[in-house]
Amino acid sequence: MTVVAAYLYRNGKRAEAVSLVDPRATEAKDEFVWFGLHDPSFEELGSLQKAFRLHPLAVEDALNAWQVSKVDVYEDQIFVVAKTAHLEGDEIEYGETSIFVGRHHIISVRHGSDRGHSELRKQLEASPQILKNGPDYVLHGILDFIVDGYLPVVEVIEDNVLAMEHDMLDAFLGRREIKRLFKLRRQLIRFQRVLGPMTEVCGKLVHIDLPCVDAEAKNYFRDVHDHVRRVEGMVGGLKDVITSVFEASNLLEQQRQGTITRQLAAWAAIAAVPTAIAGIYGMNFENMPELKTPYGYYIVVAVIVTLCGSLYFRFKRSGWL
Repeated sequence: MTVVAAYLYRNGKRAEAVSLVDPRATEAKDEFVWFGLHDPSFEELGSLQKAFRLHPLAVEDALNAWQVSKVDVYEDQIFVVAKTAHLEGDEIEYGETSIFVGRHHIISVRHGSDRGHSELRKQLEASPQILKNGPDYVLHGILDFIVDGYLPVVEVIEDNVLAMEHDMLDAFLGRREIKRLFKLRRQLIRFQRVLGPMTEVCGKLVHIDLPCVDAEAKNYFRDVHDHVRRVEGMVGGLKDVITSVFEASNLLEQQRQGTITRQLAAWAAIAAVPTAIAGIYGMNFENMPELKTPYGYYIVVAVIVTLCGSLYFRFKRSGWL
């Protein structure tokens, strides 16, 4: 369904339903209309364009779901594009919400987002003292709703990375885990590219005088701006954690390989003693000294055991065994 919800609000309370046929482009001071659309067609958005004098370029951008987050000003109206995000396995999927804001109307157009604005609408309708301030406060609610959706994405990825970090301390990271780490890092780099423009959008709503945005509303947008910056900081920190997990895994693997190499070298040195002695006395020369010694065998075995034992305890003391 294209039109998810469309109502006229009077003094912050829902007054009546409106439609694309009768959009009720009101000019009353205490009234505004809020259209919530999902993947509308050109004809459907065109009817709202005529009723609310929407700029053709903004309408074109709203129909094209591949825009970067931005704020555009068209005479006495503003057009805002915000990117939504949700997690599908290890993939961050993105959607887009375009918002037309005028003094007496707000039109939200969603593309590719499963999170509808029904709950948000209920929350705002439960606070008429906020809703009666006008469409700019609805704009804040929508942006705050979108930014709040970023946090679960980062938290789930963070939990996955910390779990891999814990496993890394007990065993080698296999090829599968390493590929997953690099995949998560790529997802976070792409997410950073989304968060940057969103930070700029919120910054403009806070610091620049825009039509349809009252000075009192800037404090609300400042809160959203802080939330975006917080998520941006978490993403940057998480990228560093992924890098440190990979580097720590490499260091532990090198350490384990070094330990195995030292152990092999120590046992090879111990084995070299009987090998050398046996090699000397295994030569088939007729005139060799000590061949007629009555206790030669026992003496040689005792020497081998003594030397091997001495080497073993030395290597053990130095940590090689």
